[in-house]
Amino acid sequence: MAETAPEHVFDAKSFLRNLTSGPGVYRMLGSDGEVLYVGKARNLKNRVSSYFRSSGLAPKTRALMQNMHSVEIMLTNTESEALILENTLIKSLRPRYNVLLRDDKSYPYVYLSLQDEFPRLSVHRGARRGKGRYFGPYPNAGAVRESLHLLQRMFRVRQCEDSFFSNRSRPCLQYQIKRCTAPCVGLISAEEYAEDVRHTVLFLEGKSAVLKNELVQRMEQASAQQDYERAAIYRDQIASLSRVQERQYVSGESGDVDIVAAVVSGGVACVQVFFIRNGVNLGDRKFFPKIPTGAEVADVLSAFVAQYYLTHPIPAKLITNHGLEDGDLLTQVLSEKAGRKVSLVHRVRGEKARWLALGVKNAEQALAARLGSQAGMARRLQELRELLRMDEIPNRIECFDISHTQGEGTVASCVVFDREGARKSDYRRFTIRNIVPGDDYAAMEQALLRRYTRLKKEDCVLPDLVLIDGGKGQMTSAQKVMEELQIVEILLVGVSKGAERRPGMEILHIPAQKRELDLDPTSPALHLIQQIRDEAHRFAITGHRQRRAKARNVSPLEGIPGVGPRRRQQLLKQLGGMQEVTRAGVDDLCRVPGISRALAQQIYDTFHGDT
Repeated sequence: MAETAPEHVFDAKSFLRNLTSGPGVYRMLGSDGEVLYVGKARNLKNRVSSYFRSSGLAPKTRALMQNMHSVEIMLTNTESEALILENTLIKSLRPRYNVLLRDDKSYPYVYLSLQDEFPRLSVHRGARRGKGRYFGPYPNAGAVRESLHLLQRMFRVRQCEDSFFSNRSRPCLQYQIKRCTAPCVGLISAEEYAEDVRHTVLFLEGKSAVLKNELVQRMEQASAQQDYERAAIYRDQIASLSRVQERQYVSGESGDVDIVAAVVSGGVACVQVFFIRNGVNLGDRKFFPKIPTGAEVADVLSAFVAQYYLTHPIPAKLITNHGLEDGDLLTQVLSEKAGRKVSLVHRVRGEKARWLALGVKNAEQALAARLGSQAGMARRLQELRELLRMDEIPNRIECFDISHTQGEGTVASCVVFDREGARKSDYRRFTIRNIVPGDDYAAMEQALLRRYTRLKKEDCVLPDLVLIDGGKGQMTSAQKVMEELQIVEILLVGVSKGAERRPGMEILHIPAQKRELDLDPTSPALHLIQQIRDEAHRFAITGHRQRRAKARNVSPLEGIPGVGPRRRQQLLKQLGGMQEVTRAGVDDLCRVPGISRALAQQIYDTFHGDT
């Protein structure tokens, strides 16, 4: 009987005896060659030897060593090189016992095209090669939208595309709702516009106090010159700036600081980051890195700081809620990469401590919500985010539908969903008027225009995703409205029923990505879209039926002064019913006994919208 070859056993003593004491990276492999863990060390011999102790290992390390089959070494010249190499290998190999940060998105900036005669503000992602100024980065698209919205309200610098700007013959809707000064048609001089641009730059640079003092002086000068209209504009700008300062200003900070707080619970980690630039809180972002069993807060923070800041802009100071074992090394590497001194601290007092505590509180709340709803709405939203290639899970989704009966009683619905489901208090209906009966495209355009004109005018929250019940025609109408209102960074998606018009056969139209999707009927993302679309359909039909019932129960003639029961009866009898009354001209109406020309004109205007 042939002897079985002995199973390979890793000879730790021999390996450690020949191991160098220099810096480098080690990789622990499983029996199938899979990389289980990647680590760095200033002294490889000391660090790797610690894994082979007979006692005192953490649960995570014990689990790793039970599956470890061999160790590979990569030497480096310095510990800094080891840190960078470790980060690169973790991102490419994704070992199961490392903390893994999944963050491949590009962060948005506010871009100001100073090279133009009338500079434009816009959202920018990717390489910063333009000749203008870039402000940021912002943690997400929502934070950029909020800043652009505030700036548009305060200083009215244009945000429209250059092609839109150069082809205007009259002011657009932004001018009418006082969100632009219409430089496209010469309603503001280049000098006055340049002042608005300068004020915008001061705001984005965090110099709000300087800007506010200047606006106060200008208001007083305008008032002294009895230019009260100009003084009122400055007054409104000062008031808006004060409100923004109350919400965004971080006292005690004047530079660039990131506040990084991590919590771990139930095998899940959350890292909360506040992005503070020039003393202004630009917003926050939450990360949920994949962690191995037994990982602690310090492990999560060390991995996060290395993986995130080696590939993203580095602020002058990082404040964490826990000390890091390799904090000195991280400080050195980040300083070298940034080309300036970077400090990494965790013991803070006063205002900084308050913000750090707030970060921890936010992380704890986000983690509790994630643990409580992983199998429900959160899963479907995550699937939707991946399907639509969105940078983040949408916080707010709005869906529109149109309902009518052969053109009669057209009603548009808007339903709203967030991360907790339907927000019925935010639902809205729109009675559609002055369109060709049955023109769904015009109806959709009117509903969207009314909805988002009002949201912009009243400074309300805009959605991240807008679903349109319909195909390419409805999407064209929606795109037209969004361009007119200069609403950016909102994804428009059309939902059509497909060839057989059956549930589960829906097709998604995404013009911004130039693609159409035919989804798997079992997709959780499709189920969420169906739920939202069906709710919009239900809400629209209910409104349409109410309007139709009211119209059929109450004659339009009853609302016309001077047309009482007897004259209504004469009109219906003489002309042959309500439909003929609506079609009749003024001369035809005058032929009915008791109807004067003035009253006939009034009846005619009631049905033809000329009052």
